[in-house]
Amino acid sequence: MLSVSELVVMSDEVRTALSEGRAVVALETTLVAHGFPAPHGVEVGLESDAAVRAAGAVPATIGVLDGRVRVGLGPEELERFTPEARKLGPRDLAACAAQGTVGATTVGGTLAVARTAGIRFMGTGGIGGVHRGYPTPPDVSADLVALVTTPVLVACSGAKSLLDIPATMEHLETLGIPVLGFRTSTLPLFYAAEGGPPLANRVESAEEAARVAGAHWQLGGCGLLLASPPPESIEVEELIEEGVAEAARQGVGGQAVTPFVLSFLHERSGGRTREVNRKLIVANARLAADVSVAFAAL
Repeated sequence: MLSVSELVVMSDEVRTALSEGRAVVALETTLVAHGFPAPHGVEVGLESDAAVRAAGAVPATIGVLDGRVRVGLGPEELERFTPEARKLGPRDLAACAAQGTVGATTVGGTLAVARTAGIRFMGTGGIGGVHRGYPTPPDVSADLVALVTTPVLVACSGAKSLLDIPATMEHLETLGIPVLGFRTSTLPLFYAAEGGPPLANRVESAEEAARVAGAHWQLGGCGLLLASPPPESIEVEELIEEGVAEAARQGVGGQAVTPFVLSFLHERSGGRTREVNRKLIVANARLAADVSVAFAAL
């Protein structure tokens, strides 16, 4: 049986940065494989990598390749995350690695690996949460459970827009997961900067977010969200409603709902949602890196 160090393989760069207490930011691979049509996913992954480096941190893109959980993927490795890659939540990591298939980690899957690797910061587009129609079906993303068990700050633009946002906020509160607004007092709605539920806590800088995260973890806290408005805001609620309805009509469910609806939005908006999505993902990677650098300096 493989040891943890043999199963979870870190790049030399990531391992050195962690051992030296330098800033490291985890990035997922589901965005690369399933969030955008090829080759845009790889391009977004590389842009996020560059944004993290520009802020002075080390990117740790995570996925499963060749029977190993890889932490710190390079450009050639990212190209292997095609739409055929398995979508990996926390429950799927072991099976994918043992079976030797290519697996792209979701937010929850990335957090599970980050916990093992000792990474405290992550950047992404939006987290999963409570799906529309809850409790029929009773569909709640494993991202929320992963946040409960993992002391990682996730920079995002709120929850994915196809979700039941008020119900997601209620679950976050019940689970004790703090949501910090980054220069905003309301939850960003992924594609839209405004219109979301009010937030109890707001921070004005990466340094302030780092101090709050540090205090939260010293008190034994779990993961927390740093919600930042998208750089560009568009209103697509009607399209989202149409996409969710079309997914239901075609019998699309579970992990397949998000990529289906995203593809629907990209097509019906003439690519506008794809460009907004791209910008906010890269911006959140940069924000996570800024907070990580600030935290390392505390």
